[in-house]
Amino acid sequence: MDPQTQSPETRSPHTFQVDLRGLVDLLSHHLYSSPKVYLRELLQNAVDAITARLAEQPGAPARVRLHAADGALRVEDSGVGLTETDVHNLLATIGRSSKRADGADGLESARSDFLGQFGIGLLACFVVAERIRVVSRSARTPDALPVEWTARDDGSYTVRTLPSEARPEPGTTVHLVARAGAAEWLSEERVLGLARDFGSLLPYDVRVGDQPVTELPAPWDRPYPSPSTRRVALTRHCHDLFGFSPLDSIDLDVPVAGIRGVAYVLPTAVSPAQRATHRVHLKGMLLTERAEQLLPDWAFFVRCVIDTDTLRPTASRESLYEDETLAAVREALGERIRSWLTGLAAGDPERLAAFLSVHYLGVKSLARHDAEMLRTMLPWLPFETTDGRLSLEEFAQRHPIVHFTRTVEEYRQVAPIASAQGVGVINGGYTYDSELVEALPKVRPGTVVAELDADTVTAHLDAVDPAEELAMAGFLAAARARLDPLGCDVVLRSFHPLSVPALHLDDRAARHEQARADAEERADDLWAGILGSLRGSAPRARLVLNHLNPLIRRVSSLADPELIGTATESLYGQALLMAQRPLRPADTALLNRSFIGLLEWATHTNSEEDGRR
Repeated sequence: MDPQTQSPETRSPHTFQVDLRGLVDLLSHHLYSSPKVYLRELLQNAVDAITARLAEQPGAPARVRLHAADGALRVEDSGVGLTETDVHNLLATIGRSSKRADGADGLESARSDFLGQFGIGLLACFVVAERIRVVSRSARTPDALPVEWTARDDGSYTVRTLPSEARPEPGTTVHLVARAGAAEWLSEERVLGLARDFGSLLPYDVRVGDQPVTELPAPWDRPYPSPSTRRVALTRHCHDLFGFSPLDSIDLDVPVAGIRGVAYVLPTAVSPAQRATHRVHLKGMLLTERAEQLLPDWAFFVRCVIDTDTLRPTASRESLYEDETLAAVREALGERIRSWLTGLAAGDPERLAAFLSVHYLGVKSLARHDAEMLRTMLPWLPFETTDGRLSLEEFAQRHPIVHFTRTVEEYRQVAPIASAQGVGVINGGYTYDSELVEALPKVRPGTVVAELDADTVTAHLDAVDPAEELAMAGFLAAARARLDPLGCDVVLRSFHPLSVPALHLDDRAARHEQARADAEERADDLWAGILGSLRGSAPRARLVLNHLNPLIRRVSSLADPELIGTATESLYGQALLMAQRPLRPADTALLNRSFIGLLEWATHTNSEEDGRR
């Protein structure tokens, strides 16, 4: 019979084969970030075994001992132990774990009392060892003899029973022999360092030789004689853990989520784009020191360390599983940090000012989405304004209309002129500032907020007497003709300060249209046609000439159209430089041309005067 036509009932089932060497390579190079996780898995198995025994025998001993010497490691625990059947079912079956239970519907439900859940913990030991030997005696079956399981990294293993005296007490001992080139990972110094890093918060007595590993209670849970003593102790803990002395510490106590810990405020500013990393312990065992998704994105100014019994780890146990629980924890921890900020605003303005001098950007990020935070921080958050650095609250008290610009360039254009006209302006070009200004009416009812554009600035400048402007019609016509190819109009106004001869004004729409026109000019026929179809009716940039300035009055009396054009180009270039705008190639060429033109005119005039003499 053709195999393809056989019914499912007549086909022979096959079992997956596992290449253990290939699996170990997968673990060491892809699942785990470093060989050091082998020790975490050994501690994890030992702690889980003790937890299981204490659940049945509350008075049982709870200790883990590690002994490292000569490229070998021995780990002893007083846990629940294994029978020979357990060894075959659990140790020799990849993915099988006594810490999971299969429901009737086939779905697995993790038992929350245990650290490990995936049944691959001992395999991590093959990353550093060529042989694993386990000697175990079950606490559940007192008359069962000790059993020995010996496995090699080629996938083979042997099981045998031992005499009773080989292991008189219940528990398990794991022996590792280092593979070539991995002996350093099993040295006493390295084992002690890893054990303390991973297991400092474990609830049982863990030692490497005679040196203790655990340090309970955790620094944030210890009693201290005074708040200042506690602050000093936490500062020392932060320095040892993260390498910096914090501005402040924030307790992270969320009993509903089973979380205790502390957040340390960074002493220096960091970029909001930089992902903060945090240390997360799961039931006392260090899960990861690079958790990125633990806090809201806006809380980039803190580094935290927590212990939790509710969050789920990934299979590698080196990061957190993104689920509804983690989302709820993230929100709760964010609320703790928010409460700390509002507490400082209410009762400790000096510490708040010290914090804001470094991390005002993080608070602004939070205030964008949190009206209560914005209301609380209004008297404290500094903004660049034409009245100096002020809070939004103080600025709004001074000005009936809160004008702002969306870019730093626009602010630099209009700030000197607006200030001279009595118009207050906020520089909204920095990160989050324009969003916060626009949100001001939501938390301060009655406040009027308006974006300051070129039309608004021009409207605040004084118009020139029509007769005087008519007298300058010839000059204005020549000036407009010279700047028209640059997409710039020329208008005449009177404004202060008198020392400013001309003001260059545009807005984003005008800049976009100018960029489109420049691109159209450089493009081939196809793209020029496409860009031409995008031509809009955006307002053009404008050069506002100050009728009160003596230089403008003298230039307006010139009769030579060519000289008027050169002078206009010079005024245009000087206005661009005053606004600190980036210069286009055409603008740079104009500056050079007008400068040389004025030199030629000056030298030509001097030559004529010398000739007449």
